[in-house]
Amino acid sequence: MKIVIATDSYKGSLSALEASKAIERGVMKALPDAETELVPVADGGEGTLDSLVAATNGRKVEVTVKGPLLEDVQAAYGILGDQETCVIEMASASGLCLVDPDELNPLITTTYGTGELIQKALNDGCRKFILAVGGSATNDAGVGMLQALGMRVFDEDGKPLGFGGAELSRISEINTEDFDSRIADSEFLIASDVQNPLVGPDGASSVFGPQKGATPAMVELLDKALSSWADLVEIKTGIHLQDKVGAGAAGGIGGAFQAFFPAKTKRGIDIVLEHTKMAEKLSDADCVFTGEGQIDYQTASGKTPMGVAQEAKKHDIPVFVLAGSIGTGIEVLYDHGVTSVHSLVNAPMSLKEAMERGAELLEVSAEQVMRTFLGALKYKG
Repeated sequence: MKIVIATDSYKGSLSALEASKAIERGVMKALPDAETELVPVADGGEGTLDSLVAATNGRKVEVTVKGPLLEDVQAAYGILGDQETCVIEMASASGLCLVDPDELNPLITTTYGTGELIQKALNDGCRKFILAVGGSATNDAGVGMLQALGMRVFDEDGKPLGFGGAELSRISEINTEDFDSRIADSEFLIASDVQNPLVGPDGASSVFGPQKGATPAMVELLDKALSSWADLVEIKTGIHLQDKVGAGAAGGIGGAFQAFFPAKTKRGIDIVLEHTKMAEKLSDADCVFTGEGQIDYQTASGKTPMGVAQEAKKHDIPVFVLAGSIGTGIEVLYDHGVTSVHSLVNAPMSLKEAMERGAELLEVSAEQVMRTFLGALKYKG
């Protein structure tokens, strides 16, 4: 019996590879002679770079860039096995994971380091890019990234401006004379499942600002700043970003790519499934295990378990989802290939304990699900 294990990371607890190995141990306890295939995956957030590099036998290039608060951080970009495609994970340079919770402040966090990653990859000869934009700590519309790539922004007195979401409202001039000319000769595929516009009640600031540390007053200020920036972009490029689908991704960096890069957007999970050759791996599988930390109604918007289940459904393969926690609205997943959803928490415990025991809990859950599946097959047979 062949079992494909294609799980995302369990943030704060296990990487996708660690989680996959834990599930494999549980499966093997129930079925020692099982054939397992581990395919660590991601959906455009943290882990996307590692998943694509591993799947294609690529390599990582370590670099030092500026973090969200302009501190030096160690980041990396990936060169895939084709030796042509560069993968950049925004979170490694501009991510929430780089900022202490009590220091989160989207008024000042910047995407400058993401721009530095792109520039360093351009210097390395890369012209084909995959940008995974999940997990950002920023709300600066990608202006920091643009500044790192040579774009200059000035206030009404002609003075250069600094960094962060609050600065956007002070910009009165966009100067692209020194914007890196190599960008126009490159290809950019943006891995994102975010459909939100740039501004308004469904925009970047309102929907994602609070998780980046924005208070209600800050959300209002940031939304106005993004709107002001979008007005200038429209004057400069003719592109109306305010309500453009996907422009609100990653604090508005989606809009920067739409306005100033030769870019296309695709669901992150679809990019990963393609590069990991998931369809081929599933073609002769008997069942699939997938999962991540939280499963709820948002999973259906293109998160890893949803993407894996949709692909497995094409082959009529049962899909078991192992979740750190289960929220509301999971019923919709059953219409898209998910067979069942299982929580790892098997006794009263704190979140801290559950995360510390993540590997153990995954192993136990996987064993029990596998035994249930085998029992059902035996009964059916």
